[in-house]
Amino acid sequence: QVQLVESGGGLVHTGDSLRLSCAASGRTGNNYAVAWFRQALGKEREFVAGIAWSGGSINYADSVKGRFTISRDYAKNTVYLHMNSLKPEDTAVYYCALRTSMLTVLRNLYNYWGQGTQVTVSS
Repeated sequence: QVQLVESGGGLVHTGDSLRLSCAASGRTGNNYAVAWFRQALGKEREFVAGIAWSGGSINYADSVKGRFTISRDYAKNTVYLHMNSLKPEDTAVYYCALRTSMLTVLRNLYNYWGQGTQVTVSS
């Protein structure tokens, strides 16, 4: 079993920055991928960014390229989402997800999910 705990959400203004954290514990194995998804009110949950734990393959949604950066800390078994130049349209609940296979943007292929953390960007 795998547990994911997110932290770092909050209320910020347009142009501000935030860093989200996703700490993984349990039987992850050595070949897995971690991704961030977000779900705005009344919308589908969408892929934001993802990283393969080994090998370092990274993928971003077009809407966040150049503003968000995903990174990992091996020692802490934690994945971070650094969010810069935040916009009101980034407002959503952000979820961390993990799958014990290759990185993908397809949310239905992720086995484990965190509880979500709210990010609100005011104009």
